[in-house]
Amino acid sequence: MGGDLTRGGLPGGPDTAGTQPGAEPRPAGVPRIVGIVWGLLVLNTLGSAGAKTIIPLPRSLIQLVTMGALVAAFALALALNLRLRIRPSAFLSLLTLLLVPSVISSAHLESGFGALFRCARLALFIGTLWLLSRWWDGGPTFVRHHIRMYFAVLGSVAAGLVVSPGAALPDLYGGRLVGALWPLTPPQIGQYAAVIIGLTVLLVLGRRTDRAGAAVVIVPSLVLLALTHTRTATLGLLIGLALAIGSLILTSAAARRFFTWAVLCATVAAVAFASALQAWFLRGQSQENFSSLTGRAKVWDALLAAPRTTSEQLFGVGLGDKSFGGLPIDNSWLAVYNEQGLTGVALVAAIIIVLGGVALLRPPSLQRACAIFLISYCAIASYTEAGLGDASPYLLHLAVAASLLATPAAATPLPTPEGPRRRVPRWAHRSEAI
Repeated sequence: MGGDLTRGGLPGGPDTAGTQPGAEPRPAGVPRIVGIVWGLLVLNTLGSAGAKTIIPLPRSLIQLVTMGALVAAFALALALNLRLRIRPSAFLSLLTLLLVPSVISSAHLESGFGALFRCARLALFIGTLWLLSRWWDGGPTFVRHHIRMYFAVLGSVAAGLVVSPGAALPDLYGGRLVGALWPLTPPQIGQYAAVIIGLTVLLVLGRRTDRAGAAVVIVPSLVLLALTHTRTATLGLLIGLALAIGSLILTSAAARRFFTWAVLCATVAAVAFASALQAWFLRGQSQENFSSLTGRAKVWDALLAAPRTTSEQLFGVGLGDKSFGGLPIDNSWLAVYNEQGLTGVALVAAIIIVLGGVALLRPPSLQRACAIFLISYCAIASYTEAGLGDASPYLLHLAVAASLLATPAAATPLPTPEGPRRRVPRWAHRSEAI
């Protein structure tokens, strides 16, 4: 199954990459409008619930904007890929199969008609990814789109902090940073900041961007991450980077130097600022509250103890708002179990395992390191954040990982007086600004 993830087509099957004799040549590059499509997908996954904004935004208006963004993304992707040229992959195939338990459970309407609406949204989301898979060539194009779009989101957060510090650091959230212009919660902001920090650091180590441009992204993102006091995002960033850079140590001198200096600086900081780091990590919580993961464990225990029919155990109760008893579940695996049953859990686990397995089988490279970072971050965050079973930023992170693990399809060779020459992707020659 993992092999499907990395090829443009199956042996003897259709030439989806357009590389066989007589086939239409593969596009020379990724159209700029693909970045717009990716930005619309990011907008769709921002959600409609969060902190109070400076200018009150009706939830219905936010939902209209986010759903409109998804419809526009699908329409643009379809216009770009009218011939429906796709690159089959295990990731997208498993994601499509996840629709089966979602529809089966949602059809019972235990979660209301909203469950069917969420199924339609998930189907449109997956359909857009299928259409974009034509340009998954193992290059960092989608990494750059990912960084740019989420940096723009963080820019709105920073603007809200400047305009109204009180609204951006409300007492309701314990003084943690929230979105004052668009309703974003501290975990959301922390996630976006951690992901683009990690990816940008890896691009610098791989010499795919300059240090000055990277600093413009990394420094303010670190400040925003610190203001969110988000432990999951911080741990995901540190562990994900450690694993990603570790995969480059044997082949990259820059990775070895960075790893050495990072360990040294972390050791010094742990000794010199131990009390401050502990206070930041605990966020003023009691030992009991911290040990129960800010009350999450109580919700988890209640969810697992709730009686379920055989159908509910296998397929769940239908797509909902990732809550149980009116409280957020905040665990991807339990949220999937509740909404898509054991079948959904098995499919989500297969997605993580397949992507991770393919990444481990790849030779050391920047693309592999970025994929390892994204996969490991999503796996770590899944323990205290929901989203792996529905249209969410986590599925976008994994989609970027899948695009990085795809084998580049060779362009149709053009005959020349000196003989056929093979086109080399632009990203293989030079670094680009983020």
